[in-house]
Amino acid sequence: MSVWDDVVGQPDAVGVLRRAATDPAAMTHAWLLTGPPGSGRSVAARAFAAALQCTGADGAAGGCGRCRGCTTTLAGTHPDLTVVATDKVVITVAEVRDLIMTASRTPSSGRYRVIVVEDADRMAERTTNVLLKAIEEPPPHTVWVLCAPSAQDVLPTIRSRCRGVVLRVPPAQDVADLLVRRDGVDPAVALTAARAAQSHVGLARRLARDADARERRDAVLEVARRIRGVGDAVLAAGELVDVAKAEALAATAERDAVEKAELMRALGVQEGDTLPPRLRSQLKQLEDDQKRRATRRQRDVLDRSMVDLLSLYRDVLVVQLGATVDLVNAEHDATVRALAADSTPEQTIRRMDAIGTARERLEGNVAPLLALEAMTVALRPQG
Repeated sequence: MSVWDDVVGQPDAVGVLRRAATDPAAMTHAWLLTGPPGSGRSVAARAFAAALQCTGADGAAGGCGRCRGCTTTLAGTHPDLTVVATDKVVITVAEVRDLIMTASRTPSSGRYRVIVVEDADRMAERTTNVLLKAIEEPPPHTVWVLCAPSAQDVLPTIRSRCRGVVLRVPPAQDVADLLVRRDGVDPAVALTAARAAQSHVGLARRLARDADARERRDAVLEVARRIRGVGDAVLAAGELVDVAKAEALAATAERDAVEKAELMRALGVQEGDTLPPRLRSQLKQLEDDQKRRATRRQRDVLDRSMVDLLSLYRDVLVVQLGATVDLVNAEHDATVRALAADSTPEQTIRRMDAIGTARERLEGNVAPLLALEAMTVALRPQG
């Protein structure tokens, strides 16, 4: 057993991080873990934090997975671990300033004070500049671990002060093996889910365990086959946006209600009471944060739908070109072959480009319905 067991398909990255945790000569104060979605950046960051706090074998075990330092860090309860994983659109300046204050404190019980920022790419330039000096001249025994999809997603001034570790997309079979070992999933279901998730461990786990999630994904892929004209395209775009809104609401509604009830209780007021301006501003701040969280969630759901569509057209292109590689969506073989027979490789590539453009527009705050309508219109048969 080891803290590295769930870091799937990353032997080179694990080797670098494990060595740093056990060899002071290989250790540095700031790290940047990069890799595509699903590569396990956050899992690797938490495993590294656990290895740094490991007390097994006189503190040099590099993540035994059994000692108190390892178990509390992996559970997120170690007093010298701080993890920022925002579910809003951006990480704010105020949040970063709080992190800097935390980083300045001496470790209370562990070997290091470890600050993990799982979404470093969600910091605006002004926010990142606030962080710069803390990373450049950290207090002794403070370690920053930043995570981002790529090094280009953070400012050059930040990445030049961090040691980079690049993660790759793990093999689907490795992800499937993890689901079988950790979650008791049937091997065939695990492999299908791993391929459908394109080796994203979290998504693969959800697909393997949640029949509703599999049905929603199937419905997204069927969109490609249903679109025959502009009218179909507009309706399909509306459906995708409505599903994303509903899923975002379902994912956030209960948490929103609990947060509001806790704030009202802390303020000493009840639902329906007239609030003075000072208290109204606190309630409005909470509501604004909740709206940003719902917006982020909706974008993430839509982006995932577009990634699923990309995987479908990737399979279409594989069939059209006669490539001898496995299909991501083997269970949708009939749809893949129907689309392949009904179009050319050039048309498939144009459709994939349209999906990529929609993802960029969505990230650039274009209205989701407009971005999706332009995409689905481009997916209709040509000629």
